[in-house]
Amino acid sequence: MPPQAGKTLAEVWPNLQTGAETIFNNHGKLGTGVMSRVRHMELYHEVHNFCTNSRGQTSLVTQENNHERKSGASLVGRELYGKLREFLGQHCRSLRDNFLKLSGEELLSNYTKIWGNFVFSAKVCDHIFAYLNRFWVPREKEDGAKDVYEIFKMTLVVWREFCFYGLKAQLLEAILDLIKRDRNREKINTQVLTDMKDCIVALGVDDEEDSESGKPAGQLAIYKDEFEKTFLEKTSEFYTAESDEFLQENPVTEYMKKAEQRLEEENHRVTVFLHETTRDELAKNCEKVLIKRHVERLHGEFESLLKDERIEDLRRMYSLLARIPDGLEPLRNLLEKHVTTKGLEAVDKCGEADTDAKAYVTTLLATHAKFTTMVKNAFDDDPSFVAALDKACREFVNHNSVTKAHKSKTARSPELLAKYCDSLLKKSSKNAESEELESLLDGVMVIFRYLEDNDVFQKFYSKALAKRLVNSSSASDDSEASMISKLKQTCGYEWTQKFQRMFQNMGTSKELMVKFRAKVKASGTPLTIKDFYVMVLTSGSWPFNANSEQLRLPSEMEKCCERFRMFYMSEHQGRRLNWLPNLSKGEIVTNFTKDPKSSKPMSYTLQASSYQMAILLHFNDKDTVTLDELVASLQASAETLQGVLGVLLKTKLITLDGTNYKLNFGFKNKKIKVNINMPIKAEAKAESESVHQSIEEDRKMVIQAAIVRIMKTRKRMKHNELITTSIDQLKSRFQPKVPAIKAQIGQLIEKDYLERVEGTRDEYNYLA
Repeated sequence: MPPQAGKTLAEVWPNLQTGAETIFNNHGKLGTGVMSRVRHMELYHEVHNFCTNSRGQTSLVTQENNHERKSGASLVGRELYGKLREFLGQHCRSLRDNFLKLSGEELLSNYTKIWGNFVFSAKVCDHIFAYLNRFWVPREKEDGAKDVYEIFKMTLVVWREFCFYGLKAQLLEAILDLIKRDRNREKINTQVLTDMKDCIVALGVDDEEDSESGKPAGQLAIYKDEFEKTFLEKTSEFYTAESDEFLQENPVTEYMKKAEQRLEEENHRVTVFLHETTRDELAKNCEKVLIKRHVERLHGEFESLLKDERIEDLRRMYSLLARIPDGLEPLRNLLEKHVTTKGLEAVDKCGEADTDAKAYVTTLLATHAKFTTMVKNAFDDDPSFVAALDKACREFVNHNSVTKAHKSKTARSPELLAKYCDSLLKKSSKNAESEELESLLDGVMVIFRYLEDNDVFQKFYSKALAKRLVNSSSASDDSEASMISKLKQTCGYEWTQKFQRMFQNMGTSKELMVKFRAKVKASGTPLTIKDFYVMVLTSGSWPFNANSEQLRLPSEMEKCCERFRMFYMSEHQGRRLNWLPNLSKGEIVTNFTKDPKSSKPMSYTLQASSYQMAILLHFNDKDTVTLDELVASLQASAETLQGVLGVLLKTKLITLDGTNYKLNFGFKNKKIKVNINMPIKAEAKAESESVHQSIEEDRKMVIQAAIVRIMKTRKRMKHNELITTSIDQLKSRFQPKVPAIKAQIGQLIEKDYLERVEGTRDEYNYLA
């Protein structure tokens, strides 16, 4: 039955206290012999009726004075709240006294078990005193009371005061000892640590932030202040002692394994029995002790690991040092230095690198591939390590023993790369399959991206491409197009514009020859040369210059050329054709040779240049000719003809008797089709030098154009600023030298594009 209205606290409290004792001593279990549900509801109504009836009486007496009414109602709630808090305090003191008799893991086990029971009882109590939570507690908080909590929170605050703070030293010692045992590989009950973590976190029930003390506020305040801080300090002490001792007895490589293992273990401990917010702080703490304290030892070991190519150890060191600020910077520098050294050594060991383009480029690619794999596997393709690798590769590609032996210093690498590319794309018996060739071309682009002087590669590649197209010696048109596409993606449309025009010219020439042959057929007069074919090349797109001397062709060839010239002029009025006999070639069939065994007539088909053809056709009229006769007949220089005659002598088609060149009637060869159009080494060397000279002349114009563009925009500039800006604009094409830029500034002053500012020696004006 509900109590009579108007009961005082002294009359109500004994019954409530008995109920509270039953709840907290028997863990608040309902529906049992300890406390029935009826008894539970009786206690709930006891609190409800006491508060409501007391409040009603107070309202009748003080309804004219609102302030007094509030005070009376507050007094009722506070007295009951205070009685309950006093009871809980006595209960927790009793528990604390029992805990003090225990220590270590036994203390923690009992503490967490009783804590769990206490929390359950607190929830039952919270329900019984729910009326206070709904009405009295909120009103007190509105009035500014800071020591008032909802009943459940209040029970936790009381536990914290007596059972946590009263046992803090013993609890922390037990917790930290258990963690230390875990670190020492002893088997422990991790569940008790998890329960302790949950208990400590739950005790952070304050809602207000403690701005005056600067301590963490909110639910994690107790955990952070009372446990985590001490835990981190002890962690530092433990790993400081362990790491120092381990390094004294073990090599750095073993220490790294140990450190990596310890870091993983601590991360796992957070997952198992620490709060998630501890993870970052614990990691920083361990990294400082295990890595930062020994960073010099780790850095000192890196170079030897590089030399021995111990990828797994390098990966481990990278992983560890990446955790601390600036830990990787020395590694990047050492990697760059090491790769540069190894690249230079590899080129030095390649004996024929100066003349064998394939050996040279293959050596560069092998070094690059080796360290690219290392950066991927050991350093996880870290962009900063990739940049260090790129810087090192750029150094040994452009400044090695091969390039230094060349007078232009940095021009040798692009020249050899272009020659290697030519060997891949030129038709031969050793041509790779299409997929393999594509892979090899990708390798060319790898080295190309490191070149400082792209213009040198462009010049030599252009020359080689032109020869392949003119001689129909490309291994594959698709591969040629693929290579140009790769260069276009890297350097832009303008850079490859001339290459594409060359291909267009070849297509146009085919269409033109179809029309020409149709016209010849329609005329009824066949050509004197079978399979006569002309390629018309646009002069500005091809790296060929018209010879100052024009070879006088034999009549058989001259007639065909003249017929084509007349046809072309009728198709394209106003244009002019310049024949390039040094690039022309054809086939001649011999009628003077015999089979050595049967002495029967035997014919050879000779693949010859136009100069060789012109000389050999002279032997149709007589068996012996002199150099002077050839010079007079062909109107070519003696120097040019001597080179051609030298090749014919080597092939044994002709012999030299004093000053007379005679046809060799005893000529024989294993092949029926004989290629005698062989390049002359002296000519190849002269051509290379000519290309380099052409590059130097082109660079002068490019430098001048860059300076004019800059000055046209800026109008006035200091000398050093102009030099720096010019280098920045030109470095994508080549690495300009400061003296070269100074020389072109002088040329522009002479040409009245620039002038020195009056009264100064280091400032220029642009002249429109």
